[in-house]
Amino acid sequence: MTTKVDLLSMLPEEMEQYFISIGEPKFRAKQTFSRLHRGERISEITNLSKGLRERLSAETLDTLPTVEEKLVSKLDGTVKYLFRLHDGACIESVFMRYKHGNTLCISSQVGCRMGCKFCASTIGGRARDLYPSELIGQVIAAEKDSGERISNIVMMGIGEPLDNYDNVIKFLRLVNHPDGLNIGYRHISLSTCGVVSGIEKLAGENFPITLSISLHAANDAARSEIMPINNKWNISELLSACVSYYKTTGRRISFEYTLISGKNDSEADAVELAQLLKNAFRGSGAPIHVNLIRVNEVKETGFKKGTPESVNAFAAALEKRGITATIRRKLGSDVNAACGQLRRSNLIKKEEI
Repeated sequence: MTTKVDLLSMLPEEMEQYFISIGEPKFRAKQTFSRLHRGERISEITNLSKGLRERLSAETLDTLPTVEEKLVSKLDGTVKYLFRLHDGACIESVFMRYKHGNTLCISSQVGCRMGCKFCASTIGGRARDLYPSELIGQVIAAEKDSGERISNIVMMGIGEPLDNYDNVIKFLRLVNHPDGLNIGYRHISLSTCGVVSGIEKLAGENFPITLSISLHAANDAARSEIMPINNKWNISELLSACVSYYKTTGRRISFEYTLISGKNDSEADAVELAQLLKNAFRGSGAPIHVNLIRVNEVKETGFKKGTPESVNAFAAALEKRGITATIRRKLGSDVNAACGQLRRSNLIKKEEI
């Protein structure tokens, strides 16, 4: 555990108290906060004296990640980053261009302990949580490398955001701050595998972000088989928390459903899913949206994706029963842009050396 000060994890008022504690005027915080969030390192903040820069460089933690590996899709320009952190750990982020602006998918932990059977991120478990500075550092580093502004963030990379609750909440406050990156909450999506206690707490934070629920099955037996979190909080408890979240925030919830060939992608599965969601949200007034995703084929899982025809049939079965369904457009398919795969290959290379 480092004893250095993590300046980039501080809100301006916290940074003011830090500068006061080392005998500096509090206006140094405003100078430093905005420059750090532009991607400058302490040594580059020239409106601080040389002596202060040297002191801060020695006493504070440089958490801005560096690019360890970078893959650029020849199909659509999607960029997959393997970022190296200050302690040598690696995480992934994915930069995607859309008509409505640039989106960055970020990681929230080094590894993951949720154990979802179809996901490469969870292989090997969780090493540690990311600091708020390491969360925002992914956005800063991607903007610096691409030379383009990121206007949208999705927290769907490596890790479970609500398993790193306090640091994620701090990150959301930092990334939205007008003196920093100033990314609006409505341009941020957070995806959870179903940490009910976190969903309940998040509802009280009053952030108008978009909450996405990784559902992936329509009954407890099927969901528990691929998502161990369901053994702690079953589907009924999860959907009850979702209804409460909607009533508290008024924000639509999106349900993610990964289609695995022969496991959860039949028309009968679609019918069961539609009935489940309609029953859960009946009388709430909440719009229901399902985002369908073809499973990423990871060698260790053995799961296979269905045909485009089977995916379309699943979506049509939902729509026929009044459930809005979209099929996620897959970007960066030639660079394995699904989370966890690049980090996994990097770890395997190290083991082979």
